[in-house]
Amino acid sequence: MPQRGKRATIREVAKATGLSPAAVSYALRGVQTSEETQERVRRAAAELGYEAHPIARALASGRSGMVGLLCGSLEDYWQQSLAVGIGRALLARDRYALILDAAGDPEREIALARQLRDQRVDGLIVQPLDPAAPFWAELAEALPVVSIGDSLRGGHAQGEVVFDNRRGVTLALEHLHGLGHRRIAVLTPTRASTPDRPADVHVHAEAERLGIEASVITAPQGLAEATELARALLRAPDRPSAVFCFSDSIAYGVYAATRELGLDIPGDISVAGYDNYPMSSLLSPPLTTVDWDIDNIVHAAVRVVLGAIDEKPYRRRTVTAPTLEVRASTGPP
Repeated sequence: MPQRGKRATIREVAKATGLSPAAVSYALRGVQTSEETQERVRRAAAELGYEAHPIARALASGRSGMVGLLCGSLEDYWQQSLAVGIGRALLARDRYALILDAAGDPEREIALARQLRDQRVDGLIVQPLDPAAPFWAELAEALPVVSIGDSLRGGHAQGEVVFDNRRGVTLALEHLHGLGHRRIAVLTPTRASTPDRPADVHVHAEAERLGIEASVITAPQGLAEATELARALLRAPDRPSAVFCFSDSIAYGVYAATRELGLDIPGDISVAGYDNYPMSSLLSPPLTTVDWDIDNIVHAAVRVVLGAIDEKPYRRRTVTAPTLEVRASTGPP
């Protein structure tokens, strides 16, 4: 047994298993050896307290053990939860997340993606602000890229966890239409520079089908900024009877604005969200919102990106189906 406090060596693992140091190295990396040999070597390594030095392991494998996670905006509470979940799921698989925030800026998103590529991350998970940008095809040639939410232009991503946004939009708008709403404001974080995001396109199609007048308005996800925008919207003499927010974080700004203006939810204005962030069920009144099963999204994204990195069979595309959580924030106009 190695002395206390001294790092066990690969030669000690080799001696304990009767294998060569090279065979032990292969087994620990899961290559060129049988599963039985790999399990025997891992068991011996654990008993001896052997841990591969991270720098040596990276040099030997050509991998850093880091997976980039590029978030559209960490002001959005749902994306914060996504980042926490993915970081923990990667850590459980002996990988580490390098988390960056595009702050809602498509140009910043591309600049950060380039930085992650240049820092030699093994793969990238992105919730794209601009899924139609030509840059993604270039990036996918350099490293495995997995998108969450929307498909990337040209289908070049090695994997994708796509939201069925058509279904999510339909659930929310049909619910509000069924309550009697015909004038609805849709608050979206989409900027003018990224006008073709599928969810926004579906709003116009579904509004026309249902006979709804839907106004799509760009809204920031920070609480103070979302509140300011909602305040101006609700003060207008022709304010809508319902607000549908493409982020629960934006809906929280609508709640804050109604408090300031003395308006009642849902008596004066109905509010619906799109994330089912845990806090949404604790609001007064609780928020009606579209749920996307974040745990399933986390595990699917991690499974796909690691499958692509390790060149193992994996399910390339997962479509996440939504459900509508109807609560007390929506009612008849």
